[in-house]
Amino acid sequence: MRRVVAPVAVLAGALVLAGCGSGDGKDSAAEVSVSGAYMPQPVSESMAAGYLTVTNKGGTKDELTSVTSDVGDVTAHETVDSSMQEAKDLPVPAHGQLVFKSGGNHLMFEKLKRKPMQGETVTVKLHFTESGTVTVKMPVKSATYNPKTGH
Repeated sequence: MRRVVAPVAVLAGALVLAGCGSGDGKDSAAEVSVSGAYMPQPVSESMAAGYLTVTNKGGTKDELTSVTSDVGDVTAHETVDSSMQEAKDLPVPAHGQLVFKSGGNHLMFEKLKRKPMQGETVTVKLHFTESGTVTVKMPVKSATYNPKTGH
């Protein structure tokens, strides 16, 4: 009888230890998605802004390293002490968000090749350290558009 008990005890112990894994998703890879993207119709011929929310459902932080677009040069800007400045890299926390909204972080489009008009769509590529490139179709809204999400 002892010969059966020992292997069963070892097997039970292995199953208990297997259950101690990270199954809670905390160590999972970064998993970014984008929502609420839009560009207010620019009032300038050469500059525009863009807003969106990057959500990371994964357990690993990610970082937005650059942005490119078919309409011109794009840089990410952050507002620090009510002053706008270009940001080289912006963190996207694990199980968190990076929000681009009016008065805060935003995308700055410069040297526009054409002035995007309301009803059009602008293609933007977000480049991340962990998640690679995410392509976003950004609709151009009215210059006074105010989304329900507040950004």
